[in-house]
Amino acid sequence: MNKKLEKIFVLVVDFIAIYSAGYFYFVFRVESGLFSFTIRPDFLITSYILYLYWFFIFLFVGMYKTWFATSRFDELSTLFKSSFIGIFILFFTIYIDDSLHGVSSGSRTLIFIYWGMFLTFVGSGRLLVRYVQRKLLINGFGRKNSLIIGFNSKAKEVLEQIESHRALGFDVSGFVAVEEENIGKEYKGTKVIGSTSSLIKYIDDYSIEEVIIALDKKDDNILIDILGQCSSKQVGLKIVPDLYEILAGQARTSQLYGIPLIDLMPEIMPEWEKKVKRLMDIFVSLITLIVSLPISLLSGIAIKLDSNGPAFFRQTRCGLDGKIFKIYKFRSMFEDAEEQSGPVWSQKNDPRITRVGKILRILRIDEIPQMINVLKGEMSMVGPRPERPFFVDRLASEIPYYKRRLKVRPGITGWAQIKHKYDENIEDVKVKLKYDLFYIENMSLRMDIKILFRTVFIVLLGQKHYK
Repeated sequence: MNKKLEKIFVLVVDFIAIYSAGYFYFVFRVESGLFSFTIRPDFLITSYILYLYWFFIFLFVGMYKTWFATSRFDELSTLFKSSFIGIFILFFTIYIDDSLHGVSSGSRTLIFIYWGMFLTFVGSGRLLVRYVQRKLLINGFGRKNSLIIGFNSKAKEVLEQIESHRALGFDVSGFVAVEEENIGKEYKGTKVIGSTSSLIKYIDDYSIEEVIIALDKKDDNILIDILGQCSSKQVGLKIVPDLYEILAGQARTSQLYGIPLIDLMPEIMPEWEKKVKRLMDIFVSLITLIVSLPISLLSGIAIKLDSNGPAFFRQTRCGLDGKIFKIYKFRSMFEDAEEQSGPVWSQKNDPRITRVGKILRILRIDEIPQMINVLKGEMSMVGPRPERPFFVDRLASEIPYYKRRLKVRPGITGWAQIKHKYDENIEDVKVKLKYDLFYIENMSLRMDIKILFRTVFIVLLGQKHYK
């Protein structure tokens, strides 16, 4: 079952399950005549409101992520925890509403009976979805052609697990070895079809959708080349740990029946989440520009009075997929500050910063014009900070996987900005790159909202400053 059909199937089953739980509770609470109520509720309207309520809770806790060998116990556990939170929100909402209207309701605890029905129907629905998925995969529907990178004990164990569990949906087309001397060898009927130097060719020739990397520690240096080759292909990437330090230090993991895997997702965000993220960017940037208009006008006047030069500062930056754009900021440095030094990072107590510029930076007002970049679609509210082409080329030569940051739209704030201090040297960049890679591998609307809230908190406390 492809990802799109899987999402539709899960949404439909969840809708039926949530609707059914609401219906049986309505019959028990209203139609049975066992309980009294002042106003008879409208079932249809209530059922649709409840569905939307649960939909957004499930969305927020990640219950609509693409499935991969997920433990059914883990999924039911997530359902229990998310519904527990949802039920308590409903309980206290009803309690507050009753208190405001002077209603004494001893029957509000009946909502926990609804919770039991909800868990039964939705849990059964989720188990049904996974059962159907497994049956389809076992019977040959929606299976993925796969390659295993490496020809060692680790790679052989991965093959054994895949062949023992057809429900994973992987058909291994072959091994791709690091050493060319292994080409032609085989293990349990699966051959080494070539070496990593021609990986792209094998991905095309065998219509590969999933690449599982199982390299020895001594082959760590090959990983960067493999990631570079796969970056232009729409393939899933999973790494058997041990190599993880090279990438970031933290990432989303999954289990292949006992073998832990690091999941590098080429589809960084589902299409619908990208659209919601873009709508959120437009809304927040537009509101910010409108609300901050008086502050912006005063800032522009103050900049002009304080030093020579324009109020706005424009600078070339690298955006999504390396596309060049001009970033907008209020000018906080003297005009032509880098004329003699060339491109350099800002420092603590930077002498190039003007008197007004210091105030603008402390209050983060200099960042407001970047909302124009967000509105234009060149930036997002959340993402890795955009860097200048000069530094991108330099850093890419020193840090081979640095350009992976360009796989997402740059942002005004990001995980690296709320976790680490202002960039002053290459070491700061390397540390922040770890956080950027973590964000890229785990980005979601939920994480964006978390970062935005933490950014507001940090700005109010005046603890950090963005580049």
